Amino acid sequence: MSGSGSASQATPGGSHPEGDAVAVQRPRAAPDPQPAPELGPLEGAAREIFGDRLELAQRYTEHLASSGIVRGLIGPREAPRLWERHVLNCAVVQELIAPDARVVDVGSGAGLPGLCLAIARPDLSITLVEPLERRVTWLEEVVADLGLENVRVLRARAEQAKAELGPVDVVTARAVSALVGLVDITLPLLKGQGELLALKGRTAEEELQKASKKLNRFGVRSSEIVTVGADVLAEPTTVVRLVL
Repeated sequence: MSGSGSASQATPGGSHPEGDAVAVQRPRAAPDPQPAPELGPLEGAAREIFGDRLELAQRYTEHLASSGIVRGLIGPREAPRLWERHVLNCAVVQELIAPDARVVDVGSGAGLPGLCLAIARPDLSITLVEPLERRVTWLEEVVADLGLENVRVLRARAEQAKAELGPVDVVTARAVSALVGLVDITLPLLKGQGELLALKGRTAEEELQKASKKLNRFGVRSSEIVTVGADVLAEPTTVVRLVL
């Protein structure tokens, strides 16, 4: 005979007797869409960067704040600072890209920096490389809505994309991985000629030092850390530039 303090027993079907609490895991609710932030004092900088395509940039920012947040491409806390921290921060990299260049944006995610560059520079031919289906679907929807005829979306890992790409002049990457690993998946896409523009923050110099031993292996002729957007942004963008 079992004692009065014994644990309750499960029924043969694996269920628990009536009265036992059963933890039920519910799917996490999607975050709510946020209003797109106003440009405010950044309007002058935005007009200088995007020119007559500023309206497209505003619509893109609305996508980021709404469906981009709901579908997990960008965090809800980023909504108030989408312009300065993301859209303008990425778009100023256009200063480093030659006219009519063929650009591949690796790990494009929410289109940062690829879509920002495509909006600011319609002369560029841009391929967004992204492995995750839900992100690819979102990118395709945004590209279609904005009517960006200079953009192609390719679902692939960077390592697998080489066979799908023609000649590439510039590879861009932001928040993909540390530079020491990033060079392994980006520099081969250049097929021996071109440049990598890796958007980095305060760790740029340290990351470049750690990757330095690999650069000769890929035929890197020059490496530098450049700052862009200082004339229009309070916090300019730091880019590691590797030229093959």
